Amino acid sequence: MSADVTVTRRVAAPADVVWHVLTDWPAQNAWMPMTRVRVLGLGDGREVGARLEAWTGLGRAGFLDSMVVTAWDPPCRCEVLHTGRLVRGPGVFSVRALGAHAAEVTWEEHLDLPFGAVGRAGWPLARPAVRFGLGIGLRRFARFVERLPRG
Repeated sequence: MSADVTVTRRVAAPADVVWHVLTDWPAQNAWMPMTRVRVLGLGDGREVGARLEAWTGLGRAGFLDSMVVTAWDPPCRCEVLHTGRLVRGPGVFSVRALGAHAAEVTWEEHLDLPFGAVGRAGWPLARPAVRFGLGIGLRRFARFVERLPRG
């Protein structure tokens, strides 16, 4: 069973800036709640085939989310495939320009639920928490981008 969650946020910054900050994987530490992201291997992770790891949690309590970039269409869309033990399935970041100085960011997760029947039964309870967490992340992202110096 796939469990889908989508959140969208308007950001008061040009779409190209929003895209650049959104796909700066290690910098996601500044706005993604309780998460540290790193690129595995060479490069900056901005290409199909790039491998990423994100640790979400506090200290040693948490989980590792491994990903591979499966689609790269700057400055509009990036798709990853979550390949970890707990988080599996496609995720999407998309950016849509709203004029010269604003953009809309959409974060989608299409998760393969873990834990079999228990995971499926628990999803109606977990979904609002997951959506809330993604929403917090996008609110923090918008504030982060909007505070960046422009020149």
